[in-house]
Amino acid sequence: MNEEDQPITNSTTSTATSTSTATSAAEKPQEPRRLPLRAVGLVVILAVVVVWQWYDTRSQIEGLQQELGRRLAEASASGKESRNLASEAREAGRQAEGKLLLLEAKLAESQSQQMALEALYQEVARNRDEVTLEEVEQLLLIASQQLQLSGNVKSALIAMQEADSRLQRIDRPQLSPLRKAILKDIDLLKSARYVDTVGISLRLDNLAASAETLPLAMEIRPPKVLPVPGTAPLEQDLWLNFARDIWGDMKQLVRIQNMNRPDLPLLAPSQSYFLRENLKLRLLSARHALLVRDPVSFKADIKACLEWINRYYDRRSKAAITMTEALRQLHDSEVGIELPDISASLDAVRNYRLARERGSR
Repeated sequence: MNEEDQPITNSTTSTATSTSTATSAAEKPQEPRRLPLRAVGLVVILAVVVVWQWYDTRSQIEGLQQELGRRLAEASASGKESRNLASEAREAGRQAEGKLLLLEAKLAESQSQQMALEALYQEVARNRDEVTLEEVEQLLLIASQQLQLSGNVKSALIAMQEADSRLQRIDRPQLSPLRKAILKDIDLLKSARYVDTVGISLRLDNLAASAETLPLAMEIRPPKVLPVPGTAPLEQDLWLNFARDIWGDMKQLVRIQNMNRPDLPLLAPSQSYFLRENLKLRLLSARHALLVRDPVSFKADIKACLEWINRYYDRRSKAAITMTEALRQLHDSEVGIELPDISASLDAVRNYRLARERGSR
């Protein structure tokens, strides 16, 4: 039982006691004089009990009020703190929501940038592939021109190997048939016989330049005979020397020489000039026949040059001997080699580019 119920119980007990007392007093026969005094005492006791109960109840109520006020103050403080925490939580929620929106915007922007970069990369990759295919086609054209115009197998082989290396850098499975065609033509070039067209052309140019120094057969002169010093006395040396000088000058007026060539042609100075120029033209014509891969004309021009040197030039001179040996080596060399056809790889590149353009459309 709590403190609040105790005064009420005491009051009830007191009341019951007083009631029972009054009842017992009424039952007993007493004197009429003493009845008011007992009633007054009983009233006083009741009044004291009531006052004490009221005071105790009031004290308890005041304590309860104080406790209630304290509890309310604590609840108010706790509620205020809760409201502050709730406001802070709402503010933190708003900040988090703003950050989330900012992150979503940045994520959307990064995704758009990534898509743009992927599109740009694909475009760059397509452009790079297209540029590489164009370069490969140009290299194959150069190789074909080297074969058709100059017959230079080595230069054509270098160009085709470079084209294959550029296709290898792309490393695409779609380019495998194209690389197979190029490698097949490369094997054909490697198996073909090599003609040093550039070296032969340089030799012909050097021979044409040295044609100016070739001595003509009609320009050969016998060596001069030096006079033998005499053994005459000193007083006769002057007259003998004078006579020898006059006789020597007279012998130089007419000279007879055995050329060992009964058909030696005599040429005028202008004819000598045109002979040298015609020899140069023959050598240049042989160079042109070499570049166009015409072995018949090449050998005919070299043979004509050999005949002219044997007929009009001094065959015993060192320059004539050197040129004759060089021309004979060129005449014996084989320049009419059938070159391989590399048009298959060029057609493969063009067909691949055409199919690629149709697919992109």
